[in-house]
Amino acid sequence: MTQEQFTKYERARILGARALQIAMNAPLLIKISEEDLEKIKFDALKIAEVELDSGILPISIKKPFPERKEEKLKRVKVKKVSDEEKANMAAEEEKEIEQEGEIMELANPSEELEDTEDSSDEREE
Repeated sequence: MTQEQFTKYERARILGARALQIAMNAPLLIKISEEDLEKIKFDALKIAEVELDSGILPISIKKPFPERKEEKLKRVKVKKVSDEEKANMAAEEEKEIEQEGEIMELANPSEELEDTEDSSDEREE
């Protein structure tokens, strides 16, 4: 792999790991003159960068792909409902709604006004 194929994150990881090795007195993989080392001030990160750019680092990046699953799609069988059954179901739902409506009872606007007047009297006290 050439350094152009690495992402910036992979490049940073490689440089950091190699710079750590160099900082812990690992042997250099490329010959650099004393003058060049003085120019870069013996900086381990710069030395690692020179090694990476020269293509001498024996490193590879494993980029796994997601697992491919090959399964046949299963069709879900839907039970067909006749028009008569749909009408019966709708009628049953309407009956349930009517029963719930009787329990809840509709509010009259006059009752609502009385409730607000009572609550305003309580606030004044």
